Amino acid sequence: QVQLVESGGGSVQAGESLRLSCVASRYTGNMAWFRQAPGKGREGVARIDRGGVTIDYAASVKGRFTISRDNAKNTVYLRMDSLKPEDSGMYYCAASFIGGAPLNAASFKDWGQGTQVTVSS
Repeated sequence: QVQLVESGGGSVQAGESLRLSCVASRYTGNMAWFRQAPGKGREGVARIDRGGVTIDYAASVKGRFTISRDNAKNTVYLRMDSLKPEDSGMYYCAASFIGGAPLNAASFKDWGQGTQVTVSS
């Protein structure tokens, strides 16, 4: 099992930026960011493969969010620009890909506890 610790969330105004970080207890392959707003399901935001070559984004964040990783630090990042109120929610880091669609929550086994992002208009 991989332990994951997220950080970097906060409260910002629309149009501002945040960078989330997720530190893993050991090197792992595919990693992803998901988010969940109150009363809604967990939505895949972005996924990056072990080499940082293959990357997937949800249509709602493409062009505004950037996922990256530093394997020397066992860390994955999510840079979020031009934030909108609809980007608000708890953001979770996921690891231990078990197969399936890369932005499907069921495709990952290990999860962090989340970091809250609130965007006000």
